[in-house]
Amino acid sequence: MTAALSPASDDMDTPVANDVAAPATEPAARPGAMKFRRKYTTVRLTPEQATRQGQVATGAFRHFGDRDAAMAFLNDHDEALGGRPLDLAIASAEGLALVEAAMAQRKV
Repeated sequence: MTAALSPASDDMDTPVANDVAAPATEPAARPGAMKFRRKYTTVRLTPEQATRQGQVATGAFRHFGDRDAAMAFLNDHDEALGGRPLDLAIASAEGLALVEAAMAQRKV
């Protein structure tokens, strides 16, 4: 047996020193307060950037017809565009137009 266990006794109602609850030392949490908050360490997209990301992804899936081909086009560095098409499309409306033009020139 371990030291934390109380010795056997005939009277089960007798409290043992180990059974006493310690007083709370932490302040009570506010009702409704979240205990665990997400801490975003990455840069989040603005609504305009998220819209452009959706447009270029949808356009790539429709143009290439294959998920893997669309993902490869969007995520691989493109020499003609000078960067990753997904990054360029997210950065500005002009970048989105360049990426869409580059997709149109590519054969399926």
